[in-house]
Amino acid sequence: MDLATTYQEDRAQLRKMRYISLFEGCTLLLLLGIAMPLKHLGGYPGMVSLIGPIHGLAFLLYCWMLVQTLSVGSWTRAERLRMALAPIIPFGALLNERLLARRLASLAQE
Repeated sequence: MDLATTYQEDRAQLRKMRYISLFEGCTLLLLLGIAMPLKHLGGYPGMVSLIGPIHGLAFLLYCWMLVQTLSVGSWTRAERLRMALAPIIPFGALLNERLLARRLASLAQE
């Protein structure tokens, strides 16, 4: 495998991880910011039944992509920990997307 192919694969993996990170973060915010208040304050449990499984699948997809992404590049221990904790913390995955964007930009400059 040549260097150009590896470079393209790394970029593609980082792009996929960015999108999944954004998707997972948005589903968590929808769940916590809209669905849960509607359930507990408004008495409408239907939104949790709809958004909950979507967020669950997004979280599993994030975990799968995280394993794939961390196996590709050379990540520091702090970056690995940050990426592992990001989907648990509200806005964490959205902040994580910025880390991935910087990493992708630095890869483009090499």
